[in-house]
Amino acid sequence: MTLMVPAVNVADLKDTTLLNMGIFALFVAITMVIVVKASKNNKTAADYYAAGRSFTGSQNGTAIAGDYLSAASFLGITGAIAINGYDGFMYSIGFLVAWLVALLLVAELLRNTGKFTMADVLSFRLKQRPVRIAAAISTLVVCFFYLLAQMAGAGTLISLLLGISDWGGQALVIVVVGALMIMYVLIGGMKGTTWVQIIKAVLLIAGAAVMTLWVLAIFGFNLSALLGGAVETSGNPNLLNPGLQYGKTETSKIDFMSLALALVLGTAALPHVLMRFYTVPTAKEARKSVVWSIWLIGVFYLFTLVLGFGAAALVGADTIKAAPGGVNSAAPLLAFHLGGPLLLGFISAVAFATILAVVAGLTITAAASFAHDIYASVIAKGKADAATEVKVARRTVVVIGLLAIVGGIFANGQNVAFLVALAFAVAASANLPTIVYSLFWRKFTTQGAIWSMYGGLGSAIILIALSPVVSGAKTSMIPGANFAIFPLSNPGIVSIPLAFLLGWLGSVLDKKLEDTTKQAEMEVRSLTGVGAEKATDH
Repeated sequence: MTLMVPAVNVADLKDTTLLNMGIFALFVAITMVIVVKASKNNKTAADYYAAGRSFTGSQNGTAIAGDYLSAASFLGITGAIAINGYDGFMYSIGFLVAWLVALLLVAELLRNTGKFTMADVLSFRLKQRPVRIAAAISTLVVCFFYLLAQMAGAGTLISLLLGISDWGGQALVIVVVGALMIMYVLIGGMKGTTWVQIIKAVLLIAGAAVMTLWVLAIFGFNLSALLGGAVETSGNPNLLNPGLQYGKTETSKIDFMSLALALVLGTAALPHVLMRFYTVPTAKEARKSVVWSIWLIGVFYLFTLVLGFGAAALVGADTIKAAPGGVNSAAPLLAFHLGGPLLLGFISAVAFATILAVVAGLTITAAASFAHDIYASVIAKGKADAATEVKVARRTVVVIGLLAIVGGIFANGQNVAFLVALAFAVAASANLPTIVYSLFWRKFTTQGAIWSMYGGLGSAIILIALSPVVSGAKTSMIPGANFAIFPLSNPGIVSIPLAFLLGWLGSVLDKKLEDTTKQAEMEVRSLTGVGAEKATDH
């Protein structure tokens, strides 16, 4: 028998403003102290970019979980399940299965071959200048798309807590989050960012576990009763069936396949996730990191199933949609329903920490890519000293932070899980084919890499720009316009195969032979780790 409770009144949230802000301020103060302490050891480029390779596999695995379990995972997926049921849970499955691809294909091999960034791996056996420029551009674009989602999530969260529904107030919130993010990265580097991610992962998983047990307790630890309650409150018996969001038309079925492809292949190509493999001392620890993170992420995504249907049953889809932030407000509203202002404040502070930790990781990855790959390797031609390189990285952080603030203001109101799926599609299109070919295909050439990266990146961005995501629908970023000639919301099903094809075609048609000695050295190093420690310690 289900235990139903009165609906959440969003207006009541305004009474909790001071408590929420107090919890926020306390969390920011504690993490800032940690970041400042961690920054005292940032003396070299390896310290700033890779935390001096000082983290163990379990620590790095927890940080990876903290990096990966973003606002999309907590706010977006919970909301997607609450509104779309079965179809919303597909995000959780896709995000989790993706880690098997990362573990089997790239984690250990990248750690053995690289130094700080993805471009180190790609340029190992190919021509430095063109490949590093292409990889850096790709990294910057993917990080920007991912940042959009996190900033939109921040706007949603704090707007809900403060009862801000007007555009100007939400924009101000995004500016504040961007400023905090810039401070974290400027001061702490990768070491400070990693500790924030570890703390945030522990708090997020613990908070989600408490809410999950609480929801299950309300329904007598009977999952069937919970699902029945969700269907009863929503008044929609199709909530538990496939096809509520995807499957009504042939186009939506293809869109679902495109989304699944992007989620499963995107993780192994996300620059900020790949960069985490360089913060551990050995390839064995890199492999351990992924296994550890898979367990943490898997448990968390099981929690989202209960939280999503719990929000559907206890809060209701209509209340969620009407709240500031719409779909993304499901988890905070559920917390308020369960534990009142105190639990709402804690869960919201954790979600806020989630956003700060993820944007800090993204920003340092983008800054490292520009400073290490474009400035140090291309502009300075390898002659820049570590201090100058780090100085350039810090300036880049400010520029990226400002761009993320502007982009986040425009993306505000979009479902953050969906926005992250776009970042996954761009990453899988621009980066994955080149990474796979570089590691496993001896005949891969520089021309193939350039064609694959620019072709995958360009096609993904053009298709997104011409899709219903940007125009032509009520939920579009530019609702008044209509230039959507590409019917799918996610471009992965077109752009990912196209990037693989271009990589193969560019290599086959390239008459310039690559250095076979370098190819053999990369193969041996990636598979055995011989020579890797020497290459990555300086």
